[in-house]
Amino acid sequence: MTADRLLVAVFASPVSEVLLRWGAELGFRTALVEPDPERVPAGTPDLRVLAFAELDDELAAGTADVVVTDHHRDELGELLRDALARPARWIGVMGNPRHEGPHVAALTRLGVPPEDIARVHRPIGLDIGSRQPAEIALSTLAGLLADRNGRAGGVAHGS
Repeated sequence: MTADRLLVAVFASPVSEVLLRWGAELGFRTALVEPDPERVPAGTPDLRVLAFAELDDELAAGTADVVVTDHHRDELGELLRDALARPARWIGVMGNPRHEGPHVAALTRLGVPPEDIARVHRPIGLDIGSRQPAEIALSTLAGLLADRNGRAGGVAHGS
């Protein structure tokens, strides 16, 4: 059951818009963490906050899945540090798996220990060759649902 799970999209982006909409349809409680209110599109559903501190009550249960939807933002390190300091169940950053994510250097500069940095998943979602925002959101949500259901994800090949 996903009703006990909170899906936190970090940064307003085309991917987070789809994640929040489809996540709600899949039964997740949803929240958007966006430190710049000017970037939040009109009509963004559910909970909108500027910082993780505003979600402390929601995060206390340890059932939150945190998805960073833009790895080029200047606030990346600070927001990931704040997420790692809370009892999030799972934290992931979107990005090309062939390159080290910029979150590693950003968190290292902030003094985050390597064992905490290692808690950040990358790549995230199922490997379906996603390129467009809806495909990336679908891949991410499918991976989270597979995890929730105790599955590895992917196509089961049977005879």
